[in-house]
Amino acid sequence: MSTPPPPQSPYGAPNPYGAQNPYATGPYGQPQPEPQPVGYGWGVPPMAPPPPPKRRLGLVFGILGGFVAVSVVGFAMYGSKLADVGFPEAKYRLSLPRTLADNRYELTRDVSDSEGQKLKEQAAGSWDVKLAGVAYGHYSPGGDKAKGDLVVMGLYGRFKDPEWSRNDMMKGGGDGEGAKVVVAPEDFHPAGSGGITITCEVSTRTDSGVKVTLPLCGWVDANTSGAVFEVTNTATTDDPSDVDLEKLAATTLQIRTEMRKPIG
Repeated sequence: MSTPPPPQSPYGAPNPYGAQNPYATGPYGQPQPEPQPVGYGWGVPPMAPPPPPKRRLGLVFGILGGFVAVSVVGFAMYGSKLADVGFPEAKYRLSLPRTLADNRYELTRDVSDSEGQKLKEQAAGSWDVKLAGVAYGHYSPGGDKAKGDLVVMGLYGRFKDPEWSRNDMMKGGGDGEGAKVVVAPEDFHPAGSGGITITCEVSTRTDSGVKVTLPLCGWVDANTSGAVFEVTNTATTDDPSDVDLEKLAATTLQIRTEMRKPIG
């Protein structure tokens, strides 16, 4: 009885992984197209040659997408054990302006009705959050995606214990395979904060042999909660210890001011 030939890959060469195609499903169990050259997303074939510098940001964005996805639970699932009393009055909501941070960043994608729905589902039923809505968008410097991506995830409603929620939210930065907090959370009170604490940290995410540096800042007040991720076109070479978190904290406070609007 002859030995059957090895299983064939889509490209005609023997598949080193056996009959199971490693690209049959994506990272969340969804159907995945055949691997393509490096670009936006996860479809990077093994042993692919290094992408040219101008294409590297596409892979970075794909890694960022995974990082944000695994951080959603840490962001939304506050679920404290406090009793269901003492919620503050709802006075403010969040919006997604066309530009942020004195017009430095322009909105490139509003995903409040798609990805934002995941935040709403995760936060539903939390004992210390009465959720009213979500503001979730992607911004880029001058609207140019090639220059980077600023991800803003916001919840608004009524938050019973903002300090507890903020500290718990930051724990999501190290969740997920390949993710690690490399600069511990630090509290900032930028000028004009009015007592609002901005907490920032730096995480790294490694995927397909590429490590990306991802700074994160967040806040929680009585009515709004926000997380700001920033990835630049130097994210694969940035030293996490060199990230200016104080500057990002000031930008985050400015973003909060521009997104936060009175109800009515």
